[in-house]
Amino acid sequence: MTNRLKARTAIVFGAGTSAVQVPQGCVSNGFATAVTFAAHGARVVAVDRDEAALAGTHQAIVEAGGECTAVLADVTDGSQVAVAIDRAVSTYGRLDIVHNNVGATMLGGPVELPTQDWNRAFDINVTSVFRTCKYAIPHLLERGGAIINVSSLASIRWIGYPYPAYAASKAAVNQLTQSLALQYADRGIRVNAILPGLIHTPLIYQQLAGQHGDAEAMRAERDASSPTGRMGSAWDVANAALFLASDEAAYINGVALPVDGGLHAKAG
Repeated sequence: MTNRLKARTAIVFGAGTSAVQVPQGCVSNGFATAVTFAAHGARVVAVDRDEAALAGTHQAIVEAGGECTAVLADVTDGSQVAVAIDRAVSTYGRLDIVHNNVGATMLGGPVELPTQDWNRAFDINVTSVFRTCKYAIPHLLERGGAIINVSSLASIRWIGYPYPAYAASKAAVNQLTQSLALQYADRGIRVNAILPGLIHTPLIYQQLAGQHGDAEAMRAERDASSPTGRMGSAWDVANAALFLASDEAAYINGVALPVDGGLHAKAG
């Protein structure tokens, strides 16, 4: 345990991880971030709509000697988001860090994708961030804090998947991040985004594997597409989130940070 986030309360939305039909050690960005925050002294409020996935995160943190409160909530329901944030404040007396990790891909172009799926992609990917900020910012204003939004490299470039609803909604997350960063900069709140590239997480098996024929082919293609020759891990994303949440990033605000092995700079 270290003290980079000592005595701070961090709420992580989308903190669960699925162990179903994924390789051993493959975890979600939210799980890795919650565990990393706890390992660095934060009191973590882990939020997810999947009870089993949430229980696994809670268990991992507690067994490692960290402090965690698990809250079942769906980020598409504003009342549930409000309850989760109230739970964090009532349990630990303060809120310092908000980490927004929830996302869904919604494959298909305008012709194939039902309109309701387009709308749902925006509800899950960007309106959820609006909801968490709506209820969290009044608490963050008390002593300052950090908001970290998990966007995607797909928000700034084509990465090979037909999911314009995902790309467009994550691009909206980037602009929402910048808008909030400037609106609250002089009131002690920093807001930044992380743009993961090709990351090895359970989501790719659940939502993208069918695009490649099978899981092994998918992994090989994604590894080969990275400038590093391999996908990143959820721990790479978590380490970026830790930095942005910590005092080491005290003068970093309104940034969209790629965590992608350099893929954002690659042509083609």
